[in-house]
Amino acid sequence: MSLELNKAFAGILTAGIAFMVTGIVAGNVVHSHMPEKSAIQIGDVAAPAGGGAPAPAAAPAALEPIGPLLANANPANGERLAKAQCSACHTFTDGGRAGVGPNLHGVVGRPHASVEGFAYSAALKAHEGPWTYDELNAWLVKPATYAPGTKMAFAGISNTQQRADVIAYLRSITPGAPNP
Repeated sequence: MSLELNKAFAGILTAGIAFMVTGIVAGNVVHSHMPEKSAIQIGDVAAPAGGGAPAPAAAPAALEPIGPLLANANPANGERLAKAQCSACHTFTDGGRAGVGPNLHGVVGRPHASVEGFAYSAALKAHEGPWTYDELNAWLVKPATYAPGTKMAFAGISNTQQRADVIAYLRSITPGAPNP
């Protein structure tokens, strides 16, 4: 019986030593190297070759006013879109916690970069005033254009009606939100 226990213990010990040696050899053979520039460029903002802040994006095209579209916007569609595209980073409930992004309950009319305890980028902190419908529209079309240097990696919503629906949903979860 003790011979069988010795064989089992020796097998476990041999496997552990083999894994340790393999890890050491692999660590010496494979060298990690960070590329000098990103292999993927998202949108119009690219990091300069020397690192540092992103280059400014081209001037944004004028957006059509969102107010008229809000009159016929569908908050239910906006909720569906927001939960599909935004809920990985944001919460929408009253008193909800911040995730990768801040809680968006009550965002309409709230000052930019104002959720306490959330670490906003300097690019977003530079925007003063409240989140108006037009500000939300400009942000949702392409956050990197609205606030160059933002930490938000969301590409944006190009469809104007979908943006209006999302803004209508955000208005529906903002107590006392003004009419457009």
